[in-house]
Amino acid sequence: MNATQTGLLAGLALGVAAAAGGLIGFLIALLLGIVGLVVGRVLDGDVDLSGLLGRGRDR
Repeated sequence: MNATQTGLLAGLALGVAAAAGGLIGFLIALLLGIVGLVVGRVLDGDVDLSGLLGRGRDR
């Protein structure tokens, strides 16, 4: 299991744990799942955030 899968599962688990159910619970789980997926993809190196963070620019 790579970091993307781990991040997605962790985000979904936190969302399910934080949610009480219903539409709001679903939206919380979905949002945390997306955050976990993005974090995992960054850790895997599939997403480069250096442009947003201002790092890695040549002057």
